[in-house]
Amino acid sequence: MKLIDRKFLDCPFYGVERMTAWLNRDMGHWLNTKRVRRLYRVMNLRAIYPKRNLSKATAAHYKYPYLLKGLQIDRPGQVWQADITYIPMFRWIFRCKLHHHSAG
Repeated sequence: MKLIDRKFLDCPFYGVERMTAWLNRDMGHWLNTKRVRRLYRVMNLRAIYPKRNLSKATAAHYKYPYLLKGLQIDRPGQVWQADITYIPMFRWIFRCKLHHHSAG
């Protein structure tokens, strides 16, 4: 239980299957999935994972207006766009893109 607790603090996204594989492969403790599942239940551990409908907007969510509607883009550097994307990995990584829209 101490090994599971210590590893779960480092990697809270490890579910039962992944924790079982880690215990068997890396630590040399041969446990089956049912035992690790029971220990998760006893220790009240639940893995962190993206929930269903994560990207759906709620009814109260404000919808921003499209500010470029009807705007004639006729010169370079008139319109810029920025985008920040979070990519979930072992440690969080984010990527920032900057787009330049030119005429033509």
